[in-house]
Amino acid sequence: MTLLNDTMARIQPIDEKLLDEAQARLDNKTKPLGSLGRLEEFARRFVAISGTVTPSAQKKVIFIFAGDHGVVEEGVSAFPKEVTPQMVLNFLRGGAGMNVLARHAGAEVRVVDIGVDYDFEPSPGLIIKKIARGTKNFIKGPAMSREEAVAALEVGIALADEAARDGVNLVGTGEMGIGNTTPSSAIIAALSGRSVRDVTHRGTGIDDAALENKIRVIQEGLKTNRPNPEDPLDVLAKVGGLEIAGIAGLVLGCAANRIPVVVDGFISTAGALIAAELHPDVKGYLFAAHQSVEIGHHFMLERLGAEPMLNLQMRLGEGTGAALAMGLIEAGVKILNEMATFAEAGVTRG
Repeated sequence: MTLLNDTMARIQPIDEKLLDEAQARLDNKTKPLGSLGRLEEFARRFVAISGTVTPSAQKKVIFIFAGDHGVVEEGVSAFPKEVTPQMVLNFLRGGAGMNVLARHAGAEVRVVDIGVDYDFEPSPGLIIKKIARGTKNFIKGPAMSREEAVAALEVGIALADEAARDGVNLVGTGEMGIGNTTPSSAIIAALSGRSVRDVTHRGTGIDDAALENKIRVIQEGLKTNRPNPEDPLDVLAKVGGLEIAGIAGLVLGCAANRIPVVVDGFISTAGALIAAELHPDVKGYLFAAHQSVEIGHHFMLERLGAEPMLNLQMRLGEGTGAALAMGLIEAGVKILNEMATFAEAGVTRG
C-alpha cells in the first residue's frame, strides 16, 4: 500500500462526543453561556480534533511550500519567476511578512523546496524535497504527471508524520510560487464547474489587460487538459502546482495524525480543497484562517463548508493569515484550560 493510500485509510471523522464534552466544560467557566463566541468554537473543535479534553496549542509550526509554475511564461503574474527563490531566501533570513507574523504567533517556520527552479544550498529551516524544477505550462499539456502529483502529496504527508513525532500541536499552511493563483483558480473552476471569470482575480496586482489574459490562459488550460472533476488527482496533476500538492498532502497527514491544521488563503485552500475532495472527513480537521481578497477563495470555502476566522482584506499568502489565526485558536484553548469554573472562583451561577 502506498503512503497516500495508507494515510487516507487512517483518517477518521472527528469525535463529535468530545465537541459536547468541551462545550460542557466551557459552559462551566465564569462567564455567561456562549459569551466568548467563536473562541469557544475554536476550543471545542481543537478538543474534538486532537482527541483530548486538555489539549495544548503551544508547539506551532507553519510549513511554507515553494514551487515554480510553467504557466508564468504566459504573462499571468506581475512578477518574474526569479522572485520565487529570492523569497525563499528571504524566508530563511527571517525577513518576510510571514516571518514577522510567525514570530508574533510563537510559531516555527519550516520552508519546503518542493518544486523551485533553483538549486538551494542546505540551510537551517530549509527542507529540500524537490519533485521537479517547477510545473510545465498547462496550456500546452498537463502541469505534471500523475506520479509527480502523488510524490508531492507524499512529501506533505511525510512532513505531517514527522510533525506528529515532534509533538507539534498545531500546523499552519503557507506557500510561495510566482503565478500560483493561476492554478488555484483553475482548480476551483474545474472542481466546481464555475466559470473561470467568476473565480479569477488579480493575484499579485495585475492590471485589467493582464487579468483578461490570465482568464484566457486558464480557460485554454482547462480546454486542453479536460481535468475530471470526479478525480481530484487528475485535476491536481493537470492544472495544479507542486506546492499545492504538498499542502494537500500535509493536510491529509495532519488529519491522519489528529493535528489541527490552519489553512491560510487562496492557494493554501486550493491544497486543502484537493485533500478534502480525496477524503471528505478532512474537512473536520481544518481551520480556515481568513477570507482572502481573491474572489475564488469564497467558492473554495463554500465547497469546504468552512467559515473563515478573519477578514482583514489580505492577499499576501505565504501563511500570513494562518499565523494570525493561530493566536486566536491558542486563545480559545487557553480559555478552556486556564479559566476558572464557577466553583473554583466562588462565583454564583445565574
